[in-house]
Amino acid sequence: MAAFDTSRPTYAAPSKGFGGFAASLIAVFSAWNDSRQTRNALSQLSDHELEDIGLTRGDINSF
Repeated sequence: MAAFDTSRPTYAAPSKGFGGFAASLIAVFSAWNDSRQTRNALSQLSDHELEDIGLTRGDINSF
C-alpha cells in the first residue's frame, strides 16, 4: 500500500495585492491536487480493500 506525505507546508497569504492572490491560487491548486491524488490512489484499490477501510467505489468521488 502506498504512503502519502501530508506534511506539506502551508503558506501565510498576505491580505492584499498580487501576493495574496498568488498565495490563494497556490493553496487552491494544492488542495485540488491533493484531492486528485487521493482519488487516484483509492481508484487503484480493489473493492475488497475499499470495504476494509469502510468505503465503496461511489465514495471515491467525494474526496
